[in-house]
Amino acid sequence: LAPLQSLVLPGGTAFAAQLHVARTIVRRAERDAVAAAARAAINPAAIRYLNRLSDLLFVMARHAARPEDGGPGDELWVPAANR
Repeated sequence: LAPLQSLVLPGGTAFAAQLHVARTIVRRAERDAVAAAARAAINPAAIRYLNRLSDLLFVMARHAARPEDGGPGDELWVPAANR
């Protein structure tokens, strides 16, 4: 995958979009785990795992959207493009 110079908007193929949704769910779980760690003892490895899992899902979504795999490629965010 090419290095990113901009944010990637979720989408691409249906599979890539599903991976982006899964990533947002894992990110929410990570935020909840960090909040819980402020109140109780949480294994820090669990929080690292959730963070790495969300990274993996992001890379998988980018890969699923590649033109070489039948996708449209990454849709990059362009600031103020719709103004």
